[in-house]
Amino acid sequence: QVQVVESGGGLVQAGGSLRLSCAASGRTFSTYAMGWFRQAPGKEREFVASISGGGNTAYAHSVKGRFTISRDNAKNTVYLQMNSLKPEDTAVYYCAAKLAVAVNYDYWGQGTQVTVSS
Repeated sequence: QVQVVESGGGLVQAGGSLRLSCAASGRTFSTYAMGWFRQAPGKEREFVASISGGGNTAYAHSVKGRFTISRDNAKNTVYLQMNSLKPEDTAVYYCAAKLAVAVNYDYWGQGTQVTVSS
């Protein structure tokens, strides 16, 4: 099984920045696509960003231009750089992994809280 662990969450003022990290186990990290999702209180979990093993990225419309996803395969780590944060970005952020050709993400982290004050 693949273990996924997020870190880097915290409290930040609107307009500020935060970088989340996601460490994954295994020597085949580069063969997995990685994604970030978030869930606010009372809301459904939503897609935020993803990156393939080859570096292709995708973003939710709400975060385009503000968030950047990247990966360091040598460190088995994926990052989410969040800039120009808004109160609407407040949520628990989850990191997930899947085989590149798979539709569903099968491996999930425990989540890290991000709170943006106005």
